[in-house]
Amino acid sequence: MTPATAHRERVLHALGLARWQRRQASAAAPSAAIGGGGAADVANAECVVLLPAACGARELDLLGRALNSGGATLARAARVRVQPGEAEIAVPHARAYLACGEAQAHALGRSLPMQVTAQAQIVLVDEPARLLDDAAAKRRLWIALRTLQRSLAEGR
Repeated sequence: MTPATAHRERVLHALGLARWQRRQASAAAPSAAIGGGGAADVANAECVVLLPAACGARELDLLGRALNSGGATLARAARVRVQPGEAEIAVPHARAYLACGEAQAHALGRSLPMQVTAQAQIVLVDEPARLLDDAAAKRRLWIALRTLQRSLAEGR
């Protein structure tokens, strides 16, 4: 243990905070969650959030905090980044989708089979960059998150 790590441990202990460590995921897990789109994905995925690829740290932090406030299901939602102009994306099948911007919604519509699109709830909100400045965009995000919370709670 380095001196800096030991000092950090002492400070955290003095503040009464527990240090968290990430669980180690197997190498096959991320590819299975985003790739295939088979029946296992439909059973396991509750919600997927589609984000623009060029999304800053402040926007991601704001969106992450909003999703965390929406409960465990929204906090654990898969996040998929969409490159600008990308025709199709690899997205898992889910019961609900939150598209952050029109480009992400269009890419989702081109990527999902019609049957999955008909069964899933797709909610469109403003791009994360607008959430920092526009109070109306934040209000629309909160309304969308409440809508997703209710629909995911009903389906359990």
